Amino acid sequence: MAYFQSKPSSGRHFLQIPGPTNVPDRVLRALDNPTMDHRGPDFGLLGARILAKVQPVFGTEQPVIIFPASGTGAWEAALVNTLSPGDRVLMCETGWFAHLWEEMAGRLGITSELLGTDWRRGADVPGIEARLRADTAHAIKAVCVVHNETSTGATSRVDEVRRAMDAAGHPALLLVDTISSLGSIEFKHDAWGVDVTVSGSQKGLMLPPGLSFNAISQKALAAAETAKCARSFWDWRPMLASNATGYFPYTPATNMLYALDTALDMLNEEGLQNVYARHDRHAEATRRAVRAWGLEVQCDDPRHYSSALTAVRVPEGHSADGLRATILQKFNMSLGNGLGQLKDRVFRIGHLGDFNDLSLMGTLSGVEMGLRAAGVPHKPEGVQAAMDYLSGNT
Repeated sequence: MAYFQSKPSSGRHFLQIPGPTNVPDRVLRALDNPTMDHRGPDFGLLGARILAKVQPVFGTEQPVIIFPASGTGAWEAALVNTLSPGDRVLMCETGWFAHLWEEMAGRLGITSELLGTDWRRGADVPGIEARLRADTAHAIKAVCVVHNETSTGATSRVDEVRRAMDAAGHPALLLVDTISSLGSIEFKHDAWGVDVTVSGSQKGLMLPPGLSFNAISQKALAAAETAKCARSFWDWRPMLASNATGYFPYTPATNMLYALDTALDMLNEEGLQNVYARHDRHAEATRRAVRAWGLEVQCDDPRHYSSALTAVRVPEGHSADGLRATILQKFNMSLGNGLGQLKDRVFRIGHLGDFNDLSLMGTLSGVEMGLRAAGVPHKPEGVQAAMDYLSGNT
């Protein structure tokens, strides 16, 4: 049974939301292996191998912890291991997911200061620096930034955030969400001075949902020794103790780890720099198509363009959700919806993960046909613009 299809349809479903992404056949075959004894010697070898292989994707030589959870779990783990109730954190509201992370902090008893944006760019680096300079008592214990805001298609410059924090001479931790960027957009946990990097399995890592990650600096590990937020399942300490020999303190998502092992092999075989270049190229082709249609990219700062997805604004008086429904019904393709203040105002094209030129051309063709079918004003030139770019740019 095709669970994602409400009616019989020939050909494959085009899943072009910004995650979960399409899972490669090779990864699906890895998932299909018999379940292993997670206390046996073979699992210890597997666990140790995966924990070492995942570090370069984060750009770190520090520990990476893997939880059987969604990315939301990794958010909670980052907060409760480093902070105490009543602590103050500075968050930049670059979009819907930054907003949700801030909401979670409040439920955990953590006080958030929110730097707002117009949801059309990444983190406000000058605003972060100014606020930290004003915090002479160092009441702010952490700065939280979403690297790639999935709701808007804007990527924050984490390296610039770290430089701003250093320029302010502020000791706050830097916590970064890479859920929709890891494995798609270059990220350097160590070089950029990130203290906790949060991520999930279902986007650039090409896996189903079900694994979440924390990459942890030594400064974050020290903070975990004095943090007072309640934690049990999310506690880093028993995880790190067990991970030292390749094991986990409770039952891990064994078959998902098989899949992760294979996905990491695929990234390494292509080469991470080649992976990032491929994503950059497909993102540029998509933006050229959007402009040729006469539509507007939601992110309006070229320095913050996302290489994982493109959010597209529909003209006033037209429904982005209506367009998406038409495309799904007529062409069996799913696009991402607008979230929060962007509800029904944008649609989102995912171009990340297991994706190539023909995948992109099929996606953009579906969008262009959908624009026509839904009566959305546009120029029928987007597909050709993308094709011209791809055919001359390898």
